[in-house]
Amino acid sequence: MATGGKGRADREVRDRNRAYLARKEFHDGQVRRRTRDDVIAGVAGGILILAILGGQILYFTAGPGASHPSPSSTPSPAPSAS
Repeated sequence: MATGGKGRADREVRDRNRAYLARKEFHDGQVRRRTRDDVIAGVAGGILILAILGGQILYFTAGPGASHPSPSSTPSPAPSAS
């Protein structure tokens, strides 16, 4: 009895299984990387928005954009004729 066919079938099964596991591992790595990249982008975007808001607040409260009090014309009391 020849067993050459069975050995070849087993080898093909092992090769397919190895290729499947390699593709699955690669895909799982891609998913983890995309998730990590999304978290990093979200945190960086949040920090950027906070920095922009802080800059605007500082510009309009303490910087050149701050409003300066202008002299108001208050009516002075009329001199009384006493």
